[in-house]
Amino acid sequence: MLLYPGHCRLLRAALVALYICVLCFSIVGAAAGKDYYRILGVSRDASQQDIKRQYKTLSRKHHPDKNPGDERAHERFIELAEAYEVLSDDEKREIYNRYGEEGLKNQGGPGGGGAGFHDPFDIFAQFFGGHVRFDRRGSGSGRAKPRGPDVHVRVPVTLLELYTGTEIEVDISKQAICPHCDGSGAATPDDIETCGVCGGSGVRVVKHILGPGIVQQMQSTCDECSGKGKKVAKPCPHCKGSRVHREADVLTIRVEPGMQAGEELSFEGEADQHPDHEPGSVVFHLQQQSHKTFTRQGNDLHAEVTITLLDALVGFNKTIPHVDHKIAIELSRAGVTPPGHVQILTGKGMPLRQHAAATSSAFGDMHITYWIQFPKTVDAATKTELVRIFDSADSTAWDGSDAASKQSARNHRGKQAPSDSLAHDEL
Repeated sequence: MLLYPGHCRLLRAALVALYICVLCFSIVGAAAGKDYYRILGVSRDASQQDIKRQYKTLSRKHHPDKNPGDERAHERFIELAEAYEVLSDDEKREIYNRYGEEGLKNQGGPGGGGAGFHDPFDIFAQFFGGHVRFDRRGSGSGRAKPRGPDVHVRVPVTLLELYTGTEIEVDISKQAICPHCDGSGAATPDDIETCGVCGGSGVRVVKHILGPGIVQQMQSTCDECSGKGKKVAKPCPHCKGSRVHREADVLTIRVEPGMQAGEELSFEGEADQHPDHEPGSVVFHLQQQSHKTFTRQGNDLHAEVTITLLDALVGFNKTIPHVDHKIAIELSRAGVTPPGHVQILTGKGMPLRQHAAATSSAFGDMHITYWIQFPKTVDAATKTELVRIFDSADSTAWDGSDAASKQSARNHRGKQAPSDSLAHDEL
């Protein structure tokens, strides 16, 4: 078959059109279907740790047992499990990122008629144990379990971290459901037997004949199976029948700018796990470390600056570093600076959490208290010159009429000025 130049051009055009169609189909396919990132509430570049943490939080919130009769919560629970199964698997996630849900269907993954999609309750059980099951209508198969104790952890934070905000990763060791026996304590499901003493009821009934026609019946927890109604014939080789094991975990604390020392950050359901109770929370307490220059009172910062006697008499201009070293604080005095004088710098304190705008009103104030560094000795010639100068000058003494300075002087009465503070241009 001969192809003329015109035919070649038509063939090339057809191939280009076909390529564009395939490309558009791939793009549309990737955009169509469920948005697993939106379902979990994470970004497309979220780490596996972020995905795991978000699934654990949302799956507990929408679990059918916590939302009886709420069909939407049940559907949300299933969606969360499906999203987690895809995004927690690097291979499935790559396919989903390139081709969307349609690509997963072609691979026989989640969304493809159920092929390869695990039971959402099984996925949930990987984190919290599979000892309590729920049916598809959300009804529980047993009594509500008691909640385990919370774990409290103190986290040291610097004043800079409270000023700028930060994320801190904290390594914790906690008790978790044994993944090998799913919290049953048995080597295999066949190794769980009905208690032969109580017949599986978990209680023992004892009758006492007190007299003719008088019978006392007492019920107590079966001591053979500890009230479980089941016994383990062969214990799990991994947890030795304890049903739990220790594992390491990492929790990320988000410290917001302006947070206060002593504030609590709680991670629900992240404390020790056990088949017989719901896990409590891990509660982090922010503990502010001392700063070499500043102290904090509410949203205000306080600092003490020592100046020379000459600076106190004639004035000065100097710069000190802020908590955030990217900011320089300009200090200026034109007249006499009495000891204990307090200079207030508006908007130079800690950020206020309720404000989003970075304006002076969105920050507390900075309070600078001045102390004077006197010379250790004065020679005779200097004394004579000082007497001459001060005899001719206004000798009216400062009476502490500045309210802020007077209060500061009362607070620091009897306190010596620090010798290593700013004597020149250093704080």
